[in-house]
Order: sequence, then C-alpha cells, then structure tokens
Amino acid sequence: MTPACVAVAYSGGRDSSALLHATLAAAGALDIGVAALHVHHGLMADADAWLLHCERQCRRWSKRGRRLVFDHRRLDGRPARGESVEAWARRERYAALREMAAAHGASAVLLAHHRLDQAETLLLQALRGAGVAGLAAMPELAQRDGISWLRPWLGVDPAHIAAYVRRHRIAFVDDDSNADPRYARNRLRLRVWPALIAAFPDAQDALAASAGWAQEARACADALAAIDLAEIADKRGLHLAPWQALPPARRSNALRAWLEAQTGKSAASSAVRRLLDE
Repeated sequence: MTPACVAVAYSGGRDSSALLHATLAAAGALDIGVAALHVHHGLMADADAWLLHCERQCRRWSKRGRRLVFDHRRLDGRPARGESVEAWARRERYAALREMAAAHGASAVLLAHHRLDQAETLLLQALRGAGVAGLAAMPELAQRDGISWLRPWLGVDPAHIAAYVRRHRIAFVDDDSNADPRYARNRLRLRVWPALIAAFPDAQDALAASAGWAQEARACADALAAIDLAEIADKRGLHLAPWQALPPARRSNALRAWLEAQTGKSAASSAVRRLLDE
C-alpha cells in the first residue's frame, strides 16, 4: 500500500535540503504528498532566520505544483541539570518530529544522515566506551512509536550530496554552531577527522562498514537474549539459578535485554556491571 504522505526532517541545512528536494522529485512521480518538518530549538540566535528560510523555500517549491506542506515546532524547555544540550536537543527534536508526522498522517520520517555521520557516530560511541549497541551507530530503519525512521542516504558519501546541491542550485542555511568546539561531534569533525583522513584515507568507508558489522552483532545478541530469556524469565521476574548457569557473556547479554524490557530503555553499563558483581 502506497503511503499518502511521507515526512522529511528539514533543518534547512545542506543535507536535509538536498533530501527534501530529492524526495519531492521521487514523490511527484508516485503521487505522494511530502511534509517538511522543521524543529526550532531556540538555542541559536539565527534560529528564527533558519525557520523563515525553510518556510520560504517550501513556499517556492510548492508553487511549482509539488504536493508539499511545511510544519514546524518550537521547543520551549531546557536541558535538565547535568544533561548535555546535545542529548536534550536530540530527544526533544525526535519527539517534535513524531508529533508533526502523526498530525500529517505520515507513517515514515526521512532523515538526512550520511556515511560520514555514521563513521563519526561510531567513533564517538567508541570514545565513550559503548558496547555493541552503541557501536552499531545509526540504523537505516528504526520503528518507534508507530513511525518508521528512515535514513536513505546513510551509505552515501557527503561529497555526492554536496555535488547534488550544486547541480540543482539548492539554497541552504549554514549553521555557525557547527564550528563550536564545545560540542563533541564538532571537536571530532574539526580537530580529529582531518588528521585521521590524512593518515587513513579510507577511514570513512571502513568505520561505516564496522558500524554495519556491529549492527549484525547486535541483532545476533538480541536473538540469543530472546532464546535465553524464554528459559530463565517469566512474568514473575528473572530466575537467578538458571540465569547464573549461563556462560558470563550470555549472562550479561540476557540481563541487559531483561532490564531494557522492564524499563523501556537501555541499561547503563555501570548498572549492569554492578548487578553482575552483586
């Protein structure tokens, strides 16, 4: 069944502008409507100007006969004490996108992450000491809260996206905060990545491929956890004797999966290690 509408997360930057343009071209041939969804974080001085740019761009493109609607949300809150701005913005952005997508009847939201984003995510997760789930970085498809989150360009070199923007003369906004070294991803991109590419020219491809292998490993771990939990857990809880009889790696894997099922979120590695020790 062909969806009536597909949504694109549209920040106004180069990558999301290119994705929206390409989605409009593909959707037109299939008679599918497109919703451009913009989130105003209220964090940057230029945020109002970015919103205005996105509104005007969508107005121009819709006048060309394309089935395009523009919607936006302004975030009112602020990070909790001790919470990073990046984590807060990401959580609230996805919540706003989910709300807007549902309002427009879109069951899928397209995200403009590309291969460099994937490579950077794996590196950042590794530097934070992440396990397989973190090293798996970003999936091409994720199902959450009735919405399909799709990253159709996750395997695309950003140089190709830049070439697409030049070829179609797509106007976009340039976020000055991308040069702010206070943010971990910016420090990685500005200070580490140039040296890494100079020493290892294929780093982008290799790291993105490693994320793919980590995704396979995570899928295998999840499948094994499901098999183990069927034997060692029920509605009453986790049964210690059969759980402790598992080999150490499977014991840890099953505990992580059980905790996530109980709480609805990934358990902190420190908590898992403490429980294993106790």
